[in-house]
Amino acid sequence: MIDVRLLRNDYDATRDALARRGDPSVLESLERARRLDIRIREIIAERDATRARVKALSKDVGMLRRDGKIDEAEALQTESRELGTREQQLDAEHDEVAERLRDELLVIPNLPYGGAPDGAGDADNPVVKGPFVPDTFAEHQRVPHWETATDLGILDNERATKIAQSMWTMQRGAGATLARALCQFALDRNADAHEEIRPPTLVSSATLTATGQLPKFADDAFAIERDDLWCIPTAEVPLTSIYADEILDRTDLPYRFMAYTPCYRREAGSAGRDTRGMLRSHEFDKVEILALSTPEQAPALLDDMVARAESLVSGLGLPYRIIEICTGDMGQSHHRSFDIEVYAPGADAWLEVSSVSWFSDYQARRANIRYRPLDETGQPQKGTEFVHTLNGSALAVPRVWAAIVENYRNADGSVTVPEALRPYMRGIETIVAA
Repeated sequence: MIDVRLLRNDYDATRDALARRGDPSVLESLERARRLDIRIREIIAERDATRARVKALSKDVGMLRRDGKIDEAEALQTESRELGTREQQLDAEHDEVAERLRDELLVIPNLPYGGAPDGAGDADNPVVKGPFVPDTFAEHQRVPHWETATDLGILDNERATKIAQSMWTMQRGAGATLARALCQFALDRNADAHEEIRPPTLVSSATLTATGQLPKFADDAFAIERDDLWCIPTAEVPLTSIYADEILDRTDLPYRFMAYTPCYRREAGSAGRDTRGMLRSHEFDKVEILALSTPEQAPALLDDMVARAESLVSGLGLPYRIIEICTGDMGQSHHRSFDIEVYAPGADAWLEVSSVSWFSDYQARRANIRYRPLDETGQPQKGTEFVHTLNGSALAVPRVWAAIVENYRNADGSVTVPEALRPYMRGIETIVAA
């Protein structure tokens, strides 16, 4: 969430920054939060004054009783009791208003990076690198991956639906091997700088709230209500909270993690849209990279993470481009964000396969992840600051898998395995019908 002090000390600039997102409801929420914060400070001031008056009255009552002025003492005691009742009322109102303020802050999005492009939606996202595409595609590459995969027997969504329900997928044979190979490829390519984690894939409400999925995206998540647990939509969620409620040593930063996990998304509102084949599903595999850093380290880490995601796609020989997300298309928690898209000639579409984002201290403020800054001599300073968080999809399997099947399709209907994946394919260099 944003720093509540922005409402007090820099409200106009904060409002201007959030106005770039193009959503009037955000500004309405910001104004409600400002008013609630003002009311909280009024309550605190009155409560402090009330407590001070009660304390003073207690002394006066004691002196009056010693002097035998019983009637005056009892009058002050009556006033003290009335003030005590008022203090209890103020305590209750404080808690109620504080809860309302937190609820409001939880839905206010992050401030966009100053250099992020302005725009109203995804049509305004500028291409910042590429596109890197061949001059032409052969007709045999223009076959949708779901047709090729079904013919080869490597995708069996019909039986996946029987086992679960619609929008679940099932890879078989070399198709399953290809999905696993993509994950191992991504892990190996990032192991030089990232600690591998195998986190829980069911998390608490607090953990899901820390990264911004709750409360806004509750409808997109799968909940296990009996245990108050949620299926993770991405490994970003558990990785971010590894150090929740902890104070880190500045000299240890940045922390850099990577994780392979299954991911679960309800995809509310997507019925009938991009649901064929592997383009959109409720469960999918993904490798995530994530960093916790100081504010000064964050820009270079963002550049590095974008480069890492790009190297995976280019290493697979897929046509791709990189776009920067405009202010009107940013996710709630994002401060600055880039997407990498690959071109799938069979679907005739650019498919987002990686999103790399910098969240400033927005997530860390929710998760309460801090560090102690150092002075010029390297000694710890007083107080703490929130870390900055960054994360990126090193490789999300479904759409990369689909793009490989379409781009590497041969005239006879077989699919050539990209050279970079062959060490993980148990000797399979070409996928043919079983």
